[in-house]
Amino acid sequence: MPVRKVVITGPESTGKTHLAHSLASCFNTLWVPEYAREYISGLKRNYNYNDVEHIASEQVRLEKHYLRKVQDILFYDTDLIVTKVWFKVVYGRCPGWIDEVILNNLADLFLVCNTDIPWVPDPLRENGGEMREVLMEMYITEINITGAPWKLVTGKGEQRINSAVDTVKTFFNYSL
Repeated sequence: MPVRKVVITGPESTGKTHLAHSLASCFNTLWVPEYAREYISGLKRNYNYNDVEHIASEQVRLEKHYLRKVQDILFYDTDLIVTKVWFKVVYGRCPGWIDEVILNNLADLFLVCNTDIPWVPDPLRENGGEMREVLMEMYITEINITGAPWKLVTGKGEQRINSAVDTVKTFFNYSL
């Protein structure tokens, strides 16, 4: 059976990393970290278009690495749809290869984290306020273009995690 891929996506500061980690723990598997935070935090300058393309390439490499390490289910803390939207918002264009990779490596399920938890600023975050809603709609639009299924994740703390766990269990008819 192929590995089932679940992408955790959504605007900044919606709990994606915590949720990916929590889901991986609940399902006794691994999660793919977001390479962008690691890379950008190491820059001693503002990022540029080439940096974002490098981030996209490395995210794909990380995904392949983690796919080889699991048997059943893999959780992703973001994916190339977020990078595609990032390109569009910041640069107004996106490398053509991104769409091809998105369609050829489609997730089985997207969990879209709602903006119902407060935005917490940090040095790497750029899009608080109303932009969170704009980005969420852009992510959902891009997911809908692929035809992949998605579910909105809401709630705070354990409620959010439990809701996501229940969604994954129901979607895949999975028992823990």
